[in-house]
Amino acid sequence: MATRNENINKPQKRSFVRRALSWVWRKKWWIVLIAVLIFVVPMFFGGSKKATKSGYATVEITRGDMRQIVSATGEIQPVNTVNIGSQVSGTIDNIYVDYNSKVKKGDILLTIEPSVLKAQVEEAKASLSSAESKARLAKSEYLREKTLFESDFTARADLEKAQASYEQAQQDVVRMKSQYERAQTNLGYATITSPVDGTVISRKVDVGQTVAASFQTPDLFEIAEDLSKMQIETSVSEADIGVVKEGQRVTFTVDAYPNKTFEGRVYQIRLSPTTTSNVVVYTVVIEVDNSDLALMPGMTAFVTIVVEERFNTFKVQNSAFLVRSFDTLGVETNGATPETHLAIMRNGKITFVEYKKGLVGATETEIVSEDIVEGDKIVVGKMGATTQRSGIGMGGNRRSGGMGGGRPPM
Repeated sequence: MATRNENINKPQKRSFVRRALSWVWRKKWWIVLIAVLIFVVPMFFGGSKKATKSGYATVEITRGDMRQIVSATGEIQPVNTVNIGSQVSGTIDNIYVDYNSKVKKGDILLTIEPSVLKAQVEEAKASLSSAESKARLAKSEYLREKTLFESDFTARADLEKAQASYEQAQQDVVRMKSQYERAQTNLGYATITSPVDGTVISRKVDVGQTVAASFQTPDLFEIAEDLSKMQIETSVSEADIGVVKEGQRVTFTVDAYPNKTFEGRVYQIRLSPTTTSNVVVYTVVIEVDNSDLALMPGMTAFVTIVVEERFNTFKVQNSAFLVRSFDTLGVETNGATPETHLAIMRNGKITFVEYKKGLVGATETEIVSEDIVEGDKIVVGKMGATTQRSGIGMGGNRRSGGMGGGRPPM
């Protein structure tokens, strides 16, 4: 009787399983089951990727290039720029140059209508002639009074008066001659010439415009002496100025040529500080060779001052230096500390080696040690252990990076 009941229940159980599977298939619950299997199974069989087989978390030591840099921005300007003005007033008669004109020293740039200045010259010349005539008359009177005094026909007072008149007439001649020369010089200033060889980069006046030079010299032209040599004036903060030295290599980019990197060198560090937004900055002048004339005045340069470089050196992520104590590693340290030693995982065993930090960057630090070999990994902790960490060794204010190009941060 029991056997018969079991045979009756078996088809019922199989029928129930079929209905359950059919329901799961219709309701799309099979998708959820597959997802659970995908995420749960690796947790039990795969383990953590950060842990080694020995149960230690490590950071790999790699080889590569590093450099310590200081980033800044600046404006490209000619090395020497001359502002041309006028010392006399008047109406502009002719302009002989325009923007981008090449000029030589002595070339005529502009002339001012000279009629008023010529009249001043003629007036000064007439005054000089009059003074010379008065001087000749005063001299004759003086010589006559002198002859009469020697013959006792006149008083000494008359002689002295004639002598004083003669000397005063001579001084008037000198004064009128000076005024005449000044008038001639002003007439010469009506023709404005270039004081240097260069290129006109700015023209600020037009024909017919009145130039008033009564109170200050008006600017008429701006001439760049040599556009093949340019300079960049950048502002470097006091936190970074200590590592900037004259002669250091500089790379920079400009928006006009985003795929091209230009080079220069630090020419001058000016000692005069300025304060911008409560930050003390110093002006660093960078000289640039612009033989191809690709760079133009006024362009914004994104500058990278290369303080120091390392090639094919050992380096590691800064997170490798967060460990403050080796006590949690569970091995004999023999007095090794994180300040002087690194815990190296080598051939499945932990070895402590002495080291020093080289270049320190925002994300990576150079390791200087004779005991480091290819394939070494730095042990930063034991899986499951509580590790004390601090911010020691996280780098300085300056940036460090690879040898590639690109625009530095502003």
